[in-house]
Amino acid sequence: MDLVIQFVTDSREPAGTIELAEKMLAGSYACLTASDEMLTKHTRDWNLQRLALVDRNILRLGTWELLTHQSPSKVAIVEAIRLAKEFSTAESPRFINGVLDAVAKDISHKSPSQDQPVEDSVPQSDPSDEQEVSSSDEMLP
Repeated sequence: MDLVIQFVTDSREPAGTIELAEKMLAGSYACLTASDEMLTKHTRDWNLQRLALVDRNILRLGTWELLTHQSPSKVAIVEAIRLAKEFSTAESPRFINGVLDAVAKDISHKSPSQDQPVEDSVPQSDPSDEQEVSSSDEMLP
């Protein structure tokens, strides 16, 4: 974890971006057990440890955002899909969409105010770039 923090700190990104990346990294790492339990529940017929490392960590980050209400669920899912499009395989965005959609629905049953952003929410992206988030019925095996 220290190497990742050092990598982020040494980047040429603005200070606010570095601070947000460190917050997201620390937060998702702190919730690793809860995230993995939730993901195991919703990755039907998939062993979490056998998922591609990039996909697994995108799912963990997205699940942390959903569990902690860092941003509205749709924003968290769309951002995870964007990460998958940029850093993973062609099939990954659809899979990640389905899993995180199921996680979001599970969380919403436990907490009806799940789409209320918190004060330090992750900034929303340009809405014109967002794609429609579909239901978990489209989840890959």
